[in-house]
Amino acid sequence: MNMEQETFKLKVVYQYLMVLALSIAFLVLTKDIVMPMAFAALFSVVLLPMVKFFGKKMGEITAISHTLVCVLVVMLLMSWFVVSQLANLAASLPGLEQRFLNLINDISKSMSDQFDVSTVEQVQYLKDGLKNMSSYLGKILLSTSYLAYFFVQVPIYIFLFLLYRNRFKDFFLALMPGSAMQWKEEIQSIIKAYLSGLTLVVLIAGILNSVGLLIIGIDHAIFFGFLSGALTMIPYVGIALGAALPTLVALITKDSVWYAVGVIAVHAVVQFLEGNFITPKITGSKISVNALAAIVALLVGGKIWGIAGMILAVPAVGIMKILLGYSPRLKAFAILLGDGPTNPAEDEQIKNTDGPEPLTG
Repeated sequence: MNMEQETFKLKVVYQYLMVLALSIAFLVLTKDIVMPMAFAALFSVVLLPMVKFFGKKMGEITAISHTLVCVLVVMLLMSWFVVSQLANLAASLPGLEQRFLNLINDISKSMSDQFDVSTVEQVQYLKDGLKNMSSYLGKILLSTSYLAYFFVQVPIYIFLFLLYRNRFKDFFLALMPGSAMQWKEEIQSIIKAYLSGLTLVVLIAGILNSVGLLIIGIDHAIFFGFLSGALTMIPYVGIALGAALPTLVALITKDSVWYAVGVIAVHAVVQFLEGNFITPKITGSKISVNALAAIVALLVGGKIWGIAGMILAVPAVGIMKILLGYSPRLKAFAILLGDGPTNPAEDEQIKNTDGPEPLTG
């Protein structure tokens, strides 16, 4: 290989790296704008069959409106079920308030005995902690206001994406004349498969949590187990939220603190299995992305967009793999991300290529 070819290849690598860096910077800077659109695009693909079903009997706008109303009703029913279960839980624990106060008193007494911290000092520590928490609560309120804004934006984007879906199709056909857009059906299949895989992960995590809590002897173990399983859709943070409530119940209802330790241990084990094996394997295999690519995607997505980025990371890599597979010059990256066996003929073809074309003339 002569010096000119070496320079050419380095130039191409530099151009690809620049495009990657600029893309990441764009995603970070436009997070508040692009993130709701990304979620809306994901849900639009899932809701499209329902819109087509309603569209056979009514107009386009009415069909989309009916679909969004059905989704809203389902979400409200699920929220009502969770709230009602929590209310029944509180009602089934007699003397809950008194038990909670006794727990606080026991903790205070233990700190006084074990660490020689007086009650006055404990109150002062609590005041300092609340003072430091005020700034954190301010951030939470800002996040909550953005979350409300987010849930207003997403349905609007879903409505518009579904309404103008044919216009988007015409746009891509005009952008790529002669293209059959084979990737369109593949991307739709990828998104549906990912969401079905995510549902399976929730069920597995719920079963594992429930079994663990039943073995320990925690009341309402099945409800807590599947609530924690549903919260695993929020990477890392979700499992902590799911463990908090049964841990508190264990502290209040059981005589030994080891029950609470057992609850935390169960959720820690499930979190380890879910994050390192279950999610990468199931969601990755559903979209034909290998476990290594799925784990790296989760980490990178978390760095770019936080929790939302981790939720969107795996389907984004699956879509990227499909698009790369339709480019003869970039098919090698699709093979690197893929999970299935490679085609020897395609491997030989890649070996015989002269190299990728530059992005600029």
